Amino acid sequence: MKLLVLILFPLLFLFFAALTSGQSTGAAAPAPPGPTNLTAILEKAGRFTIFIRLLQSTKVADQIYTQLNNSNQGLTVFAPTDGSFSGLKSGTLNSFSDEQKTELIQFHVLPSYFSPSQFDTASNPLRTQAGGSEELFPLNVTASSTGNQVNITTGETNATVANTVYTDGQLAVYEVDQVLLPRRFFVPLPPPPPPLKPAQSPESSPGFGAPVVDSSSDANRLYKEALRAMACAVFVLASFT
Repeated sequence: MKLLVLILFPLLFLFFAALTSGQSTGAAAPAPPGPTNLTAILEKAGRFTIFIRLLQSTKVADQIYTQLNNSNQGLTVFAPTDGSFSGLKSGTLNSFSDEQKTELIQFHVLPSYFSPSQFDTASNPLRTQAGGSEELFPLNVTASSTGNQVNITTGETNATVANTVYTDGQLAVYEVDQVLLPRRFFVPLPPPPPPLKPAQSPESSPGFGAPVVDSSSDANRLYKEALRAMACAVFVLASFT
């Protein structure tokens, strides 16, 4: 019996030692970092349900995901809260076409990374992912020198950055207290210029190919006939006198 114990004890000790070593080695391996996902960031923060839904339905979320994870391009996102959307005039969001909804979400995205302090030196108006002219998609940002107060104006909306949701040096997400409405949605577009009339060729010009009338020769002929008639009249009158 003692001999059996002396044989089994070292074997059991080696078994548990090997098992413990294997578990500690597996736990030490760090998990690989995941890709940057804007919607996951907003879901974790909460209160951005409507903005997330629009990001997904317009496919802007996919565009941002690709830009963040397939390039070194920085992005800045102004994220309106659900309360901001509730503050819109009734029916405003439903009145927008699918194209306008895409432009609306793109208007909340800057194609560059901005920290709060960088807004103080930004050159207005800032270019957004919506593109377009500065007159139709103006977005102006003003900030205090410390970046504690950041205000945004679009010509239709005056908003304030209420909070920094996320920042990592490539992506910055800021909570805003208003939905940023582009001026383009409320200003009628100028009518397109009328189409240019095609230039007329000489062949299509009125009177092309018609015989040219020499008006001077016709006048001489009529003048001579008038003189001849007067001479005849004078001759007739003279014969009766």
